[in-house]
Amino acid sequence: MAIRRLQREREREREPRPRHFSGMASYVTFSTVTPVAITGNNSGGYALSAFTRRCVAPSPNAGRRMFRTSVMAKAMEYRKLGDSELNISEITMGTMTFGEQNTEKESHEMLSYAVEHGINCIDTAEAYPVPMKKETQGKTDLYISSWLKSQSRDKFVLATKLCGYSERTAYLRENAEVTRVDAANIKESVEKSLKRLGTDYIDLLQIHWPDRYVPLFGDNYYDTSKWRASVPFVEQLRAFQDLINEGKVRYIGVSNETSYGVMEFVHTAKLEGLPKIVSIQNGYSLLARIRFEVDLVEVCHPKNCNVGLLAYSPLGGGSLSGKYLVTDLEATKNARLNLFPGFMERYKGSLAKEATIQYIEVAKKHGLTPVELALGFVRDRPFVTSTIIGATSLEQLKEDIDAYLVTEGPLSPEVIADIEAVFRRTIRKKTVKMLKEKKVIGSQDSVVTDTMNIYTNALHGFTYGPIRVNGQR
Repeated sequence: MAIRRLQREREREREPRPRHFSGMASYVTFSTVTPVAITGNNSGGYALSAFTRRCVAPSPNAGRRMFRTSVMAKAMEYRKLGDSELNISEITMGTMTFGEQNTEKESHEMLSYAVEHGINCIDTAEAYPVPMKKETQGKTDLYISSWLKSQSRDKFVLATKLCGYSERTAYLRENAEVTRVDAANIKESVEKSLKRLGTDYIDLLQIHWPDRYVPLFGDNYYDTSKWRASVPFVEQLRAFQDLINEGKVRYIGVSNETSYGVMEFVHTAKLEGLPKIVSIQNGYSLLARIRFEVDLVEVCHPKNCNVGLLAYSPLGGGSLSGKYLVTDLEATKNARLNLFPGFMERYKGSLAKEATIQYIEVAKKHGLTPVELALGFVRDRPFVTSTIIGATSLEQLKEDIDAYLVTEGPLSPEVIADIEAVFRRTIRKKTVKMLKEKKVIGSQDSVVTDTMNIYTNALHGFTYGPIRVNGQR
């Protein structure tokens, strides 16, 4: 009774925000990826059986967790996004499957469930659903719009994204050969987004990827030969200023951005008295840590540029759930990475699979599901403002939300130590692979160990100058 009374008091304190989660049965299970002593060409000596995300085999702590979930489900947390006035839930509802893998009815069910459990931020994009194509473009926004008609618009933070430089998305614009982040493109994008979404303002407008060349979506290197002239930062910010003045956009942010881009946007805004970016939407997960942890954490720190991270793909496109490790392809034929060959290919490589298997074993060791471990890790990072979760079924969405509101957190020091051990082993192997691809080292090169140590230590807070091996940087 005392706990229920406390929950009611918290609920009253948070009004008029969406109601928080109030407890439900937990689906506590493990992935069916289990280690066995075998020989042959299997994935690192692991037997892979038919996959389901839930209700397969209870963990040793299932009974304890079932009791906990019935009385100790925590309230959704809300955090200020950068230096904006937006208070957003620790979970953001991702929608990129709406209109491709999800019907309008399914999309509405998931949006309603998310809101009922405290989520107040919805993320979309002008190019959604994915994979991006002319035939389906805009369906995601239309599904959100039809759902919003039965809701109070001011209760939600609606975030969308406009495309950066791309010849492949030219169909988004009238009589264009390429999309850019200039005044004309920005204005056209916003006007069309407002119409599709059925709203007269956007809370957060983000640049989906930069106008200038940057390595994107799994590329590991900055190819200097691909540098190109881009729309000046000041011109982009002036266009956003016009839309803010018109009341069509409240705040702006970036996505798939680098430290250079964040700092240039912030510096230009300060210098010219223009709107400052308040957020960065970059991929971050157990399988994608390096590019944000190395320096963007420092750049985006509240005492520095104060740019809030909206972390996307916290499950690595679903791979960290373990579903892509199974041998029965029929069971996962409709899973995103199998349904669209080549999409998010970076999560299907041998190193990613090897790391995923090891993370699943860490989860099992500590009485967690793979999803609980992966989402718990991102949830507990102090530099993450909100985690974007997407789902193709209500069942998946429930499991993901449970990982935040039901699973006990933060992860223990013992869990974190095991995660770091897997990470260090994986990054050492990845370093060798990268250096070999760049023809910097050979398989027997004597500098391999020193080079790997430099890379690994750099990821843990040590700063080094440019690395030169065999005469190459």
